[in-house]
Amino acid sequence: MTEYADGKILVAREGPVTTVTINRPEVRNALDNDAARGLGRALRDFDADDGQLVAVLSGVDGAFCAGADLKQVAGAADYVAWAGDTEGPTHPTLSKPVIAAVAGHAVAGGLGIALWCDIRIVDDSSVFGVFCRRWGVPMSDGTTVRLPRLIGQARALDMLITGRGVGADEALEWGLATRKGPLGQTRETALELAQQIAAFPQIAMRTDRQSAYEQSGRELYEAIRIEKQLSLAAKAAEAQGGAARFAAGAGRHGAFGDE
Repeated sequence: MTEYADGKILVAREGPVTTVTINRPEVRNALDNDAARGLGRALRDFDADDGQLVAVLSGVDGAFCAGADLKQVAGAADYVAWAGDTEGPTHPTLSKPVIAAVAGHAVAGGLGIALWCDIRIVDDSSVFGVFCRRWGVPMSDGTTVRLPRLIGQARALDMLITGRGVGADEALEWGLATRKGPLGQTRETALELAQQIAAFPQIAMRTDRQSAYEQSGRELYEAIRIEKQLSLAAKAAEAQGGAARFAAGAGRHGAFGDE
């Protein structure tokens, strides 16, 4: 176990999967400036570690993250802009997938952290929302950019303007959540999925992921040109061998395990 920000962020590794856990249960895993910077460092360290392929991000004690620690915000002239600050936890898009295991509240900046992840797994306790609306605290974690791109402008404006909570089933319907696991098992569900992703050939998966992010806002044929360019590394390193394994009988009937 590795600790960041004096134990406010905990990191564990199991094979190629890194688990990053926000550890501030006394404030539903809200982040003060130290914890926000620590989370950013932990995620960047994961991305830089060649032996780690997928990360799972969660919080302790049945909560994901309640956003910025408003007690600190009340006494501070400034606080870390999580997306706009280079030390912020949602500033870079990493080169590897991150899965959010969302139990309980992912609200205010916690919503922003969940949106920053590639996949969001929920259970019946999960709630998303811009709960900082009632306190006059603006979003500075990428939510106002990522939320409309993910669920559409109309639904995003509903959440941003009213601050209302969105539960697991509505989040799934909207595409805000990706998958639903059994109550109390979002982390276990996320870890199982992370191990499956880690078993894939990595170059093609990562470049397809990168292309999906880079296409946003681009003209169609420019986006396709970038897709073609990004595909070249996997074609050179993985595609022929993978096709040969398929031709030899591996992976038939929808099997995705190691073969």
